[in-house]
Amino acid sequence: MAINSPTPAPQYSPQVAKPVPGAPLFTTPPTIAVEPLAIEPQNPWKPEAEVRDWEYIVIHHTASTTGSVESIHELHSKKKDKSGNTWLGIGYHFVIGNGNGMPDGSIESTFRWREQMHGAHAGDNKYNQHGIGICLVGNFENEPPSDAQLAAVKKLVGVLKAEYNISSDHVQGHRDVKATACPGKYFPMSEVASSI
Repeated sequence: MAINSPTPAPQYSPQVAKPVPGAPLFTTPPTIAVEPLAIEPQNPWKPEAEVRDWEYIVIHHTASTTGSVESIHELHSKKKDKSGNTWLGIGYHFVIGNGNGMPDGSIESTFRWREQMHGAHAGDNKYNQHGIGICLVGNFENEPPSDAQLAAVKKLVGVLKAEYNISSDHVQGHRDVKATACPGKYFPMSEVASSI
C-alpha cells in the first residue's frame, strides 16, 4: 500500500569537500591530551541480590578427591535438616576446584551467594545465617590443597574480608564451629585467615 504525500521526498546528492585555497593541509590529525581513566578493581564475586550481613567465613573441604558445584549440589539435594526438610541444594556459597571435577584453583559461586541466601554448611544456625561457606574440593586430612587452590582461597578470603568488613578471627575452619576434622589437618587455616 503506497502512502501519498503532498510534499515530494527531498533528493540528496553527495558532495565532495574541496580544499580551500591557501589553507594548510594536515597530514596527521591533531592530538588532544586526555587524562587516563581511573579503573577501580571490581569484585568479580559481587552478588546479584541485596547483600546480607555477613560476619564470618567458614572454610570446608569435600573430604573427597573429586567434586564440582554440580556433584555437591546433587548430593546436598538429598540431605534433610533437623526438622526433616530437604535442603535446597548445595549448602556452600563458593566452591574451589582441584582439577578433578572442576579446574584446579577455579572459584565458582553458587546460587546461595548470587541470591544472598543463608548457608547450610556449618551445622550451627549462627554460622549458617551469618557465615559465608567456602568449600575446597579435596581431602586435606591426607594432603594439602594444591598451590592453585591455596592462591584462590587466599584471594577470595581477602576480597570477602575487605568487602564485608570481616576480621581475621572470624575466618574459621568448620572444625572451629562444629566437632569435625574439616577442613583437614593439612589445611593452613591461620595462613588463609590472615589473607589480605
